[in-house]
Amino acid sequence: MCGRYNFTAEESAELQEIVRQIEAKNAQAEWHVGEIFPTNTAPVLFWEQEQTSPDLLGWGFPGFKSGARTIINARAETAGERPMFRKSLDERRCVIPSSGFYEWQKLSKQKYLFRLPGEDALYMAGIWNEFAGERRFCIITTEANESIADVHSRMPVVLPKSEINEWLCNRRVAEEILHTVPPMLAREAVSAQTTLW
Repeated sequence: MCGRYNFTAEESAELQEIVRQIEAKNAQAEWHVGEIFPTNTAPVLFWEQEQTSPDLLGWGFPGFKSGARTIINARAETAGERPMFRKSLDERRCVIPSSGFYEWQKLSKQKYLFRLPGEDALYMAGIWNEFAGERRFCIITTEANESIADVHSRMPVVLPKSEINEWLCNRRVAEEILHTVPPMLAREAVSAQTTLW
């Protein structure tokens, strides 16, 4: 599961460029930075006019039953079979740029920020759809690799920069990515100032 992530551009030229492009499209746009929570509006990358282009989307598909929680993750193993995700996986893939994602160790309640070693940006595979005229995204998760498995059994599908365009444009390669073990991550213990939602 991925229930929180971080988008802080100050230390990342890549994330600063995403911010610059979003502000060039709409200088008045309102969105979240820092710790991103479900339902927040945040930057997402698409393939548009033969290039990767950012826009702002809300995090989470609405639940279809009355009172249902927002659906923020889709499992890589079953997304292609589920009616809620299948068409999005085929035709509406996206990439969620971040500074890293958070996970909590259940017993100790210790909060960790997971990042790619030596990188100032981490990209997560996602899908999007439109609900009542609003585009929203989900993060795709997979079985945790050894770098996170002692904290949580799931993790986002992390995309190396070299795979971003392939994820967005090539359905066959995207399917392969869903079944690839994600890269090893570094962790940093952080103060748990917020509670799990």
